[in-house]
Amino acid sequence: MIVGRNEAERPTPVHAVRKTAVDAFLGRLPSEHATFARANDFDGAQGAVLALPDPAGRIAMVLVGVGDGSDPFASAGLSRFPSGAFALGEGWADPTAAALGFLLGLYRYDNYRKRSPRAPQLVAPDGVDVTDVRRIADAVFLTRDLINTPANDLGPAELADAAQALARKAGATVAITDGEELETGFPMIAAVGAASARPPLLIDLTWGEEDAPKVTLVGKGVVFDTGGLNIKPDRAMSLMKKDMGGAAQALGLAQMIMDAGLPVRLRVLVGAAENAIGGAAFRPGDVLRSRHGLTVEIGNTDAEGRLVLADALSLADAETPDLLVDFATLTGAARVAVGPDLPALFTRDDVLAQELAVAGEDVHDPVWRLPLWPRYEGWLKSDVADVSHISSQPFAGSITAALFLHRFVSKARAYAHFDLFAWNAEARPGRPKGGEAQAIRALYHWLTVRYGG
Repeated sequence: MIVGRNEAERPTPVHAVRKTAVDAFLGRLPSEHATFARANDFDGAQGAVLALPDPAGRIAMVLVGVGDGSDPFASAGLSRFPSGAFALGEGWADPTAAALGFLLGLYRYDNYRKRSPRAPQLVAPDGVDVTDVRRIADAVFLTRDLINTPANDLGPAELADAAQALARKAGATVAITDGEELETGFPMIAAVGAASARPPLLIDLTWGEEDAPKVTLVGKGVVFDTGGLNIKPDRAMSLMKKDMGGAAQALGLAQMIMDAGLPVRLRVLVGAAENAIGGAAFRPGDVLRSRHGLTVEIGNTDAEGRLVLADALSLADAETPDLLVDFATLTGAARVAVGPDLPALFTRDDVLAQELAVAGEDVHDPVWRLPLWPRYEGWLKSDVADVSHISSQPFAGSITAALFLHRFVSKARAYAHFDLFAWNAEARPGRPKGGEAQAIRALYHWLTVRYGG
């Protein structure tokens, strides 16, 4: 946790040391400390953490290697200490990022094993908005927890429960659409979840003054994706508890917005379903009628996420929001294009794209724009319906998926689609292996600048 200076006794200074500056830094230390650091091969490499003892055997200071200084969350290395109070010393270029990195490094998903009650403390750095840093970390933790929860404990109903809990805390309202009403009003969400023993539903959270600028977030909430009748191979199915990662991003961002009291009219829509296999499953070759009214030919039941999003986007678009954003773990093609760390951003608004890219750089939450290439629209042609939901070509899968979604948005003043991974395949400082929040810190920063806190 982060505490005030008067709450911590004798905080231990923590210095950030670049690899290129390690000799100069050690040269300024007392000889016994420099000797100890060299004897332990401390070289300032990324991820290196070394505690230097005082004559009584207590920790006198901690050195954190930051390599070339490119990782803003190197302070997360302090999570190795089970307890103690620390304060930022020399070398921290961005104290706010260092404070956030420290908190992010404390994250543990331990719902199924014994919790450790101890944790280190960081003295609030001067000039850092600690309240906001805590707010962001709490939202990231919520996002990670939702993604990391196994699918047997997180179905559509449990995802709705999480939204309800968030709403109660913030004074928001939640409406749930299910059963016959879902089949009639959101037929593609209903079709995706038809084969599961856990019924699909639509979550609709609203918060804020009705006359405030409308910000609507849409999340893909496929709680587990077998691939349907186009069943996934085992390796591709093993991480599919994270296929509701888009819904987790939407709820995490919503928590930040509401906790900060941003002056917006917030709406969060999540289509929650399990893409299971059974006699009621939708089939390749089926034609579904969407909420929008377009008929959609099904080419592959493993491309279910865009169907869930399309119905929710149609509802969101109807009230002409000032900003409409959707989040989805949508395509493997996006991961091939930009890898797991960079969410692919699709928008026709050049100004919005540039501002979101800058916001991502400012808060170390990068996004990367990919094009909505118009010639590929023809690859979504169907011989039997208004549109096919997958491309006729093996190329540009993330682009054609984004083009499909744009068919269902026409009134929103600005629209952005994020195709993201929502997962850390390997651990790094402040980013443990497992579920991850992506793009939402960038969006929160952009919204705060645009609408004020």
